[in-house]
Amino acid sequence: MEKYTNIILGAGVTGLAAGLSSKCPVFEALHHPGGICGSYYMKPLDSNRLTNSPTDGEAYRFEYGGGHWIFGGDPVVLKFMRSLTPFKSYQRSSAVYFPTQELYVPYPIQNHLSYLGKDLAAKVISEITSSAANYPRTLEDWIYQNFGKTLTDLFFAPFHELYTAGLWRAIIPQDAYKSPVNLLTVIQGAFDNTHPVGYNTTYIYPTEGLNTLVQKMSALSDVRYGKKVKYIEPKSKEVWFEDNTVVQYENLISTLPLNKMVEITGMQTEAEPDPYTSVLVLNIGATKGYKCPNEHWLYIPHSKSGFHRVGFYSNVDSSFLPISSREDNNRVSIYVEKAYRDGAKPSEEEIKNYCQEVVEELKAWGFIQEAEVVDPTWVDVAYTWSWSGSQWKQQALQLLEKHDIYQIGRYGRWIFQGIADSIKDGFFVGASFSHR
Repeated sequence: MEKYTNIILGAGVTGLAAGLSSKCPVFEALHHPGGICGSYYMKPLDSNRLTNSPTDGEAYRFEYGGGHWIFGGDPVVLKFMRSLTPFKSYQRSSAVYFPTQELYVPYPIQNHLSYLGKDLAAKVISEITSSAANYPRTLEDWIYQNFGKTLTDLFFAPFHELYTAGLWRAIIPQDAYKSPVNLLTVIQGAFDNTHPVGYNTTYIYPTEGLNTLVQKMSALSDVRYGKKVKYIEPKSKEVWFEDNTVVQYENLISTLPLNKMVEITGMQTEAEPDPYTSVLVLNIGATKGYKCPNEHWLYIPHSKSGFHRVGFYSNVDSSFLPISSREDNNRVSIYVEKAYRDGAKPSEEEIKNYCQEVVEELKAWGFIQEAEVVDPTWVDVAYTWSWSGSQWKQQALQLLEKHDIYQIGRYGRWIFQGIADSIKDGFFVGASFSHR
């Protein structure tokens, strides 16, 4: 049995940053770093995933977890990332898409009511100004109070039904900055153009793919791959891996999802665990359709296949395309997201049928012609939520900390944050353990 003072679980961006600043070993279940924050490549009409681009450049680039664009972030963290690999900056281009009307409304929809017509815009404004000011207990309450019945029924209700896999009626409102409400801007948007708002109006992305960043970070860290945790014995402070190896620790830094850590340590909370949604990400490489939009991503309130977002990697940057298509722009690299509640992963047959349905729907919309690559990936814990009045997160974190287990990162602490803030989180926590 190996013994360590401090160890880290998970070689995503948070765990890698913690490993860098602490110089402690990082144990990773997969055989590559980055977790869902990593790129891979697939040649047209080939089902093999490649870690790096082939020498001839004839491959689509995808990401395991869909589009992970880097927004915000501390200037020092951004400088660190740029010291490892070059980045490019982009201006966000996103919209809400109503398939039956073939209508695109720029995001956020409440600031672009002119696209919905004068009568509907006037009705929405009247409802927003007269909305009740009671304290919202659920996300549903918050949405109706901020946007009124008309706009909620038109977009927010059907979209959130898909996005949260039906949870929006019971979970608390969170991340309000994703869809900000400013009455003056709403009124201006009913008659004229408005300035971009939100947390990701601009963002950056590594020139050669997200995998280059995590590969450079992992090269500077002590990462042990193929170490999937089987269970943790908190009393003896032992981590048992599925390869039947065991390590002992004094302090454990974990980036694993909070619910998974509670489960594998065998601990019990008084409160009911908070819910989460899983996401089936469908990466598609195809010849470009005659109605393929130019936006970076679209929010979808209605789709026959049940997906809630379609993103266009290659609309962000042509480097996501095989090199022979970058100048003519006659292909498209796409990710499609569909949410499922609490890890309810569909069967292989269901996924196969879903893939066919999505391809046919995107063809019908004119987004694609012939699909050359269709590759599904599964993100078990993709979005974390909290029940109204829940104390579960606080109880779970305190239980683990009593046994010298410290949760960090987006999923470890059950919060929403981007890649840059996750790296900052890892640096801070790792540095606090570096002297031990």
